[in-house]
Amino acid sequence: MIASDPDTPEWANEELARAKPFAEVFPALAEKARRAGRPKSSNPKVAVSLRLDPDIVEAFRQTGQGWQTRMNEALRKAMD
Repeated sequence: MIASDPDTPEWANEELARAKPFAEVFPALAEKARRAGRPKSSNPKVAVSLRLDPDIVEAFRQTGQGWQTRMNEALRKAMD
């Protein structure tokens, strides 16, 4: 595809040798990218391996996105 795009020539070995890391050229952007993502939760979830009947899992999955949260809520209600 490079050959079909004259605005994007292939780099020679000399050009590659002179290239600098992104973090060195754009330190503020690199730092911002490192910090991106979901904020830390004050009450993080715990990953577990749990064996459930397939029909139960399928029933929750059929409720759409957020089914794991709804399953957590159902388990919390059962706990009370």
